[in-house]
Amino acid sequence: MSSQIDHLLTESRRFAPPTEFVADAVASADLYDRSKTDREGFWAAQARDLLHWHKPFTEVLDWSNPPFAKWFADGELNVAYNCLDRHVEAGNGDRVALLWEGEPGDERRVTYAELTDEVKRLANVLEGLGVGRGDRVAIYMPAIPEAVAAMLAVVRIGAIHSVVFGGFSADSLRARLDDAAAKVVITADGGYRKGKVSPLKPAVDLALRDRNGSGPQQTVEHVLVVKRGGNDVEWTEGRDLWWHDVVPQASAEHEAQPFPAENPLFILYTSGTTGKPKGILHTTGGYLTQATFTNKVVHDLHPETDVFWCTADIGWVTGHSYVVYGPLANGATQVLYEGTPDTPHPGRWWEIVQKYGVTILYTAPTAIRSFMKIGRKVPKQFDLSSLRLLGSVGEPINPEAWMWYRKIIGGKTAPIVDTWWQTETGAIMISALPGVTETKPGSAQVAFPGISIDVVDEDGTHVGNGNGGLLVITEPWPSMLRGIWGDPERFVETYWEKFQKQGFYFAGDGARLDDDGEVWLMGRVDDVMNVSGHRLSTTEIESALVGNEAVAEAAVVGASDETTGQAVVAFVIVKESYLAEHSPEGLAGSLRLWVGEQIGPIARPRDVYIVGELPKTRSGKIMRRLLRDVAEGREVGDTTTLADTAVMSVISAQVR
Repeated sequence: MSSQIDHLLTESRRFAPPTEFVADAVASADLYDRSKTDREGFWAAQARDLLHWHKPFTEVLDWSNPPFAKWFADGELNVAYNCLDRHVEAGNGDRVALLWEGEPGDERRVTYAELTDEVKRLANVLEGLGVGRGDRVAIYMPAIPEAVAAMLAVVRIGAIHSVVFGGFSADSLRARLDDAAAKVVITADGGYRKGKVSPLKPAVDLALRDRNGSGPQQTVEHVLVVKRGGNDVEWTEGRDLWWHDVVPQASAEHEAQPFPAENPLFILYTSGTTGKPKGILHTTGGYLTQATFTNKVVHDLHPETDVFWCTADIGWVTGHSYVVYGPLANGATQVLYEGTPDTPHPGRWWEIVQKYGVTILYTAPTAIRSFMKIGRKVPKQFDLSSLRLLGSVGEPINPEAWMWYRKIIGGKTAPIVDTWWQTETGAIMISALPGVTETKPGSAQVAFPGISIDVVDEDGTHVGNGNGGLLVITEPWPSMLRGIWGDPERFVETYWEKFQKQGFYFAGDGARLDDDGEVWLMGRVDDVMNVSGHRLSTTEIESALVGNEAVAEAAVVGASDETTGQAVVAFVIVKESYLAEHSPEGLAGSLRLWVGEQIGPIARPRDVYIVGELPKTRSGKIMRRLLRDVAEGREVGDTTTLADTAVMSVISAQVR
């Protein structure tokens, strides 16, 4: 089958960065030239400039055994020292590291000196529990400062953390504990979510018991518990420890030992697929270099003056790279928020931006579209003038959502950086540079300096400007995954086999190059539909729908059709502001016509269903697989990874 994805939607709006932004921007256009002249030398310079090396490296990249890369392999460093101690030693101990806001409204300001102290004490506790270099520690916590401290304490002693999002079930947690053979679990009694305490320690207890006949969990020796929710918990003497009983009492003296740059740093399991979870493995030196550099340059970070807020949970890679490692290595001040965007009121995020004077906001298109659904009147109640840069992450952003974000949240002046990367890539790979790039609504635009990407056909041949195909990474990069934990064959098969001859990494995403050679993401290749011989991207049809004044969010799938092979089926959420003034009667029909006008008759949906919600994972990704089940009249498949498992029964009832 052809890999060419037909491009039907045209976007011609362009936005140059404001003059005053350019004058003070961290990045300059010469980064592209420098990285092209000597790519490895470019990355070596960033590693030396941005990080403290206990033992300087002399080797940059070892690609002698592809696809198993080594970066800076003979160098030694300590990640926690780079994120904490060195800032204190430089006289910045009083700088606030975390502006923490709990969902109920409680707050804490944690300085670099305080966070360093807590991490040293916890490192001593963990070593006292027998945790050492290479041991795995699972972290299953709400977004509280102790979660950040836990990650840093684990890596300080050369151990490996596996953070499991606090919304995952006991079974999901158990699968990850077993696969990583975790020695310790760090958790909390509970955390606040949507106005009530979501219990965490009870899920850990369940995960450690006999699950479905598999017997008790074999490797976990201790459970360290933060008291946060105040909910009742069971207690296993000898195994369970309260954080407040052991951490404050531990010594605050702890020297950060250096570890080789290829020492494993963390395992992060990707969700959303059936079968055994994939444990994505990242190591130390290359990962920290790229996370720190991209955070500094893409987010235009000025640590002395900026208040940075990445809204991701630490359970996802975005939280690892742009809540913990990048910002703290850069010495930034950042917001950490425990709760959901709409609790206790729909303006909570904007209230936080106003309260802390947030200057840089990095969030997901899902969140932006959910705010569009509520309407502009909510953010308009708050002073958002401190915001000078906006970022988007997680999936392609529709041009209309991009425009709303720029106009309503960014006051028509804040540049937007739309970033493409994955759990596997570790850090940003494609993005505008905010003081350099003329931005295009909906486009991720260009490879980051020092990154080599291409769009190719099934044979690995460059498709050329104006064409769509498969997105590949053509050269090794510092923050690349080093494998799938315990399964090197699966690593090769999943990411490298398709273009083994060329040595390309295949991301699984479709993309197109516009006439300027810039990149537009077109969603997962699995989500491309074949309608009457045309390969259509779900992303483009969704963008056309969101471009209609009535639509806040849309999900499109291809359903089997006797006539056309596959037919376009759309599920649409309508804006509250539209429903306040219009009846939804006849809207489905007019939206079908609208898509025909915007894109062409070939893309016109066979069916448009107006729904109240869409099925999303806890990281905000739409589960189109489940919508395909509904569109084709099948029984809905596994819903365990959904944030709200009841949503599919509601959608099924609306469709019937």
